[in-house]
Amino acid sequence: MQMNPDKDTRLCISLSGRPGNFGLRFHNHLYEQLGLNFYYKACSSKDLAGAVTGIRALGIRGCGVSMPFKEAVIELVDELDASARAIASINTIVNTDGHLKAYNTDYIAIAQLLDTHKVPKDTTFALLGSGGMAKAVASALRDGGYRNGVIVARNEATGSALAASCGYDWQPELAAHRPQMLINVTPVGMTGGAEADDLAFEADAIDRCKIVFDVVAIPVETPLIIRGRAQGKHVITGLEVIAIQALEQFVLYTGVRPAAAQFQAAVAFARS
Repeated sequence: MQMNPDKDTRLCISLSGRPGNFGLRFHNHLYEQLGLNFYYKACSSKDLAGAVTGIRALGIRGCGVSMPFKEAVIELVDELDASARAIASINTIVNTDGHLKAYNTDYIAIAQLLDTHKVPKDTTFALLGSGGMAKAVASALRDGGYRNGVIVARNEATGSALAASCGYDWQPELAAHRPQMLINVTPVGMTGGAEADDLAFEADAIDRCKIVFDVVAIPVETPLIIRGRAQGKHVITGLEVIAIQALEQFVLYTGVRPAAAQFQAAVAFARS
C-alpha cells in the first residue's frame, strides 16, 4: 500500500485496549483505491479523556472505539446518534469542526448478519457477556424480533441490567441451558488474551446447538468457531462483524460508499 500524505490529509484513528491491524489495512486500502486523501492509524491510550481532547483539538476526522472504551467515552462526546443513544455504547466518533458525534455501527452489523444468515426469529439463544458490544448485540436481537434469549454474565449488576433492558432473562452461568444459538461477546478466545485457547461455552452446549456466533475477530477461527465447524454448526464469525461495522464507519468518515467488490477486496486485503 502506497500512501502519500500531505498537509491536507485527513486523519482517522481507532482507540482500543488491544489494537489490531484489520481496521488500519481495511480503511487505508479503500482510501487508496478510491483516491481519497485520508490516512488511518490504530492507537491505544491509558488516558481516554486526553485522547478525545486530541481528536477534537487536532481535527482528527473519525475514531473507531473498541473495548474497553465503548461506554466510558460517552461523557466525552457532544452528541449521540440514535444508534448509540439507544444502546448507551459507542464504537464510532465523527468530528465535524470540533463537534464530536458518536454512533454504534456494531448494532448495524449485527442486524445485517442476523438477516443475511437467515436466523429464524424463534431461535432460542444464550448471549455470553454484558459489556458495550453485548449491548449492541442484545439490542439488535431484541429489535429484530428475537424473544427467546438469556443473557449469561458473571457480573450480576451489568448482566441483569442488560437482560432487563432488552426483555431477556439473566443467569450467571449457562448451567444446564442448551439453546439453539450460542453467542460469545467476551474476550474469551481472543488472540493475546489470558483465555485465548479457551472455549467460550462448554463443549456439550456447542455440540447440541445449531448456530455458533463468535464476535471475537482476532483470530477469525477462535476455539469456539473451530469447535462449531467441526460439529457441522452454522457459524457466524467476528470477521463478518468487524468488516460490516468498518464499512459503515468508512461511510460516516468519508461520505463515500464503496461498491460491493471494493468492499470485499478491502476485507481480503485486511486479512492478508
